[in-house]
Amino acid sequence: MGFIATILVGILAGWLAEKIMKTDVSIWMNLVYGLIGSALGSLVLGLVGMDSPSGIIWGVIVAAAGACLAMFIVKKVKERAK
Repeated sequence: MGFIATILVGILAGWLAEKIMKTDVSIWMNLVYGLIGSALGSLVLGLVGMDSPSGIIWGVIVAAAGACLAMFIVKKVKERAK
């Protein structure tokens, strides 16, 4: 994937995760969560013995799932810090 496509997939994945997790973050945080989610999702797939996704649709799905996981972790850390 090219640089622009990676940014767009990251924003889309972050936005999807934002809607799934019912949070309200900025477009910049959507990008951050989407990019972190992409790495996290690929890592989880690798740990269970699956290949990284090929194609934009599967990439968005894996990145959104990873972004949801990242949002969940951040939420739990913030709750624990209180």
